[in-house]
Amino acid sequence: MSPNLADLIAAASAWADQDPDLETRAELEQLIDNRDVAALSERFDGRLEFGTAGLRGELGAGSNRMNRVLVGQAAAGIAKFLLSQPEFNSDVEPPSVVIGFDGRINSAVFARDSAQILAGAGIRAFLFDGVIPTPVLAFAGKHLKTSAAIMVTASHNPPRDNGYKVYLGGSNGGSQIISPTDQAIAGHIAEIAKTKTFLEINKSDKFEIVGDELRQAYVAETASLTGEVIEGDNVRIVYTAMHGVGWSTLKSLFESVGLAKPETVTAQLLPDGNFPTVAFPNPEEPGAMDLALQTGRERDADLILANDPDADRLALAIKDATSATGFRQLTGDEVGLLLGDEMARRAVADRRTGNLACSIVSSSALSKVAEHYGFGFRETLTGFKWISKVPDLIFGYEEALGYCVDADHTPDKDGISAALIIADLANRLAAQGKTIGDRLDDLGSLFGHYATGQISIRVTDLSVISNLMAKLRGQTPSEIDSVDAAFRDLALGGNGLAPTDGVRFDLSDGRRVIVRPSGTEPKLKCYLQAIGSTKADAHTKLAALNAAMRVILS
Repeated sequence: MSPNLADLIAAASAWADQDPDLETRAELEQLIDNRDVAALSERFDGRLEFGTAGLRGELGAGSNRMNRVLVGQAAAGIAKFLLSQPEFNSDVEPPSVVIGFDGRINSAVFARDSAQILAGAGIRAFLFDGVIPTPVLAFAGKHLKTSAAIMVTASHNPPRDNGYKVYLGGSNGGSQIISPTDQAIAGHIAEIAKTKTFLEINKSDKFEIVGDELRQAYVAETASLTGEVIEGDNVRIVYTAMHGVGWSTLKSLFESVGLAKPETVTAQLLPDGNFPTVAFPNPEEPGAMDLALQTGRERDADLILANDPDADRLALAIKDATSATGFRQLTGDEVGLLLGDEMARRAVADRRTGNLACSIVSSSALSKVAEHYGFGFRETLTGFKWISKVPDLIFGYEEALGYCVDADHTPDKDGISAALIIADLANRLAAQGKTIGDRLDDLGSLFGHYATGQISIRVTDLSVISNLMAKLRGQTPSEIDSVDAAFRDLALGGNGLAPTDGVRFDLSDGRRVIVRPSGTEPKLKCYLQAIGSTKADAHTKLAALNAAMRVILS
């Protein structure tokens, strides 16, 4: 027996001894019996790191997988962190945490374990009585003024993944954690992992069950965003929940404001952690929208709305006779422009002041919207942990289908409230004989014609990503598509942004390229932007930029 195998078996045996899950314990015992070095190494060479995105990874046994032991350690670490913070822990009352979960495999189990462990540590814990969308959980944390909020979800990741997302109240405003909070929590988690088994972590059933009152409060608050809705069935909408948890809340919301109930993709309507009709439950992935597009054609729909499984993102497709599918799926930047203009108009009508914001990889068209309506504009690092912290936020978005239209009450991206605003806008336009496509054309004429795109390189070996980033920094091209390109290393920070792993090229003709590793998936992403005198001109320039960058990244 090699020392490596001996160490692996010792680690696996210790983990199996404390594992309360019969399935993952049996998985480990089989690997130990088989002396499967490769499989054991995958599970125990390192552990899932807790960061600003919380935890996210494949379900399975071991420190490098999502399972009850790992989640229990995370919950205990979060409890220790909250108890160490004077802001949340006083003689008057203990810290508090609200916990939600989606329909993925083991989400309910992970959430209940977390509630028991937090309660066992003296934290006041609230556990939802059933599945909820991520934005409802973010709303609940703000509404209840809890010290923290935890959502068990892997969002739009592959079916075998799960995750753990953490929000912090108090001075953090109820939005996602950022550094150094994540590092402090990770330190407590590591201490728990070294000193206590899952069975030794204190647990209690003295947590509180919450549910419909908070769901109804979210619906009531979000419904107030629309004002008076124009009555009538002006627009035919098809909706898919993509086997996620969005439908019940979206249906209640549409009913509460008087919008017509959408037609639905029946096979994808209810939560199913196996995601039987999609290989990858992300509306951005090829094939994920196929059933929705088919249903749209069958129902002669004008719009298709799609939430991802935890309903914090929104995809939108509009009727397009020139497309082979009968629809054109809008980019996140196009939807961001629609929503940004709409929310700015409403803010002007309400005599509100504030800011519009988007991530650095999103279209700079939003800055033109802010300027036009007299609002401030902020560019942030990628992720809503940054966008939602912009003060007096009227609207914020990121191109990866994330939109925030009510930061005061739901400090995160929210695919349900965004769907409401889009449906209301489409209904109002239809009453004028216009469409969402017409509005996009009008906005192009007003703010300029922007075209954006993305090159996404998925890898199995993460060194491919680090090597490509090193190449861009070490062999920096001075021209892209035969046009002078100014280089900026985002790892150095500057312009009000904290350092981040990424590089930016600004071409002398106004085009832009940003390359960065994904924060949640094994991908390198290259974000492209072009501006043209017409829509066709912008897309021609974008296509040339895409081709040039594929050569550089090859």
